[in-house]
Amino acid sequence: MIARVTTVALVGYDGALVEVETDLKQGLPAMHIVGMGNKAVEEARERVRSAITNSLLDFPARKLIVNLAPAELPKDGAHYDLPIALSILIASGQLRQKEVKGAVFAGELSLSGELRPIRGVITITEAAKKAGFTEVYVPIGNAAQAGLVEAITVIGVTSLKELFLHLKKEATISPFVPSPEIAPSPPPPITIDDVHGQAQAKRALQIAAAGRHNILLTGPPGAGKTMLARALVSLLPPLSESEQLAVTRLYSIAGEREHVIKDRPFRSPHHTTSPIALIGGGAKAMPGEISLAHLGVLFLDELPEYPRSALEALRQPLEDRTISIARAHGRITYPADFMLVATMNPCPCGYYGDPDKECTCSSVQILAYQKRLSGPLLDRIDLILNVSKVSHESLLSSKALNKKQQSKVFEYIMSAQEVQKMRYNSSHIYNASLSSAAIKKHLTLSPAARKLLLSASAKLDLTARSYFKVIKVAQTIADLADTDSEASVDRMILPAHIAEALQYRIGSPS
Repeated sequence: MIARVTTVALVGYDGALVEVETDLKQGLPAMHIVGMGNKAVEEARERVRSAITNSLLDFPARKLIVNLAPAELPKDGAHYDLPIALSILIASGQLRQKEVKGAVFAGELSLSGELRPIRGVITITEAAKKAGFTEVYVPIGNAAQAGLVEAITVIGVTSLKELFLHLKKEATISPFVPSPEIAPSPPPPITIDDVHGQAQAKRALQIAAAGRHNILLTGPPGAGKTMLARALVSLLPPLSESEQLAVTRLYSIAGEREHVIKDRPFRSPHHTTSPIALIGGGAKAMPGEISLAHLGVLFLDELPEYPRSALEALRQPLEDRTISIARAHGRITYPADFMLVATMNPCPCGYYGDPDKECTCSSVQILAYQKRLSGPLLDRIDLILNVSKVSHESLLSSKALNKKQQSKVFEYIMSAQEVQKMRYNSSHIYNASLSSAAIKKHLTLSPAARKLLLSASAKLDLTARSYFKVIKVAQTIADLADTDSEASVDRMILPAHIAEALQYRIGSPS
């Protein structure tokens, strides 16, 4: 009899069903695994053998052929251990085939038979649900992640012996029931209340957070650019349940975390980061920093210091909100809907235009430094703002901080996002993500605002992309303008809104 147990192969962001088949043959005791498995799958032979014997079960002293079908699909990961062990137990008569019917199994086995957490458990659970399975068995450490997927029973298992007794109905494992997590309180994040002065920069952060716009802060060292960038994430609302599922799924595929991600991601890769680490890829086509920042913030400090190839690779995901990675075995697409927050100095020494310290760079050096950022990349950034240093006297002043700014600004942002939600009839579409066709359909410019925009576009020589970005930023400003009045989806863009939006295009370093 050929035993069959179902599991799931991780194929980028998606999963594909895999049937683990085991056949016992006459011959010298040996175990052969076929079906295009990688090194981790090949090593499952020794882990499974020890796990079965140490669980007080019998490992058959016969020739075992284990096939992972479909054979042409590459198999990667240690989560095949559990289905391989179960198929051996079925083939040897210790379990019956009907006892594993309608369920998907995944888990890495230790030599003692304990189950260790695996990566990609949400992808495995969603693939099982999509294929019509009613139960999924995963390591107990992954049960909370798998529990984010609705309409499928998740059973967290601690050991192979426990699972064997459950399948034989000698001891029952209760299905996982999500419960509120009691996590230690994280350290208080940086908020705009912690930033001295910088009223215009705080205003730009408010606009960026309300419409999910990309922003670039330029200015001399010590002006507070990094602190402002880190304060932005505190202005974003918490992740919804569907967003938690999407973000946790990406982190699980990357193998970074085992618990549920409830805070908005804030990724800050170093400027020596390679293009593959930033964008994603490698031999296994893993998600990069832009995907791990999905639905959160990607912070690039000192933007011109990053490799030119890495920066240019950002152009496509900034527009499409996804990243496609092509490999010999196929194309993999990961979501990458992030807010880009970047900082840069105006010149190599950092003091070009500083009123207190003289710049030591030549005009050629300044021009070469600023030209490290291409025009097409800057064209994809919605707001560009020059940040000036705050005087030392105000830094020590007890009146420098207003502890009510954060709560008030956050309230305005939530109100503006509620307007966008009603206008676009969607909870994941914001002003920054509108296409040119959607702008014409949903946004309305007053005649005076249209005239001002056309005049400014001609004088500033705006590209078509910049032209539409000014409109999108102006709409966010309009959504923030009437927060005290009743929410209306038909907030017209006025000349004042266009004028303020244009200020953030004039600040371009190039």
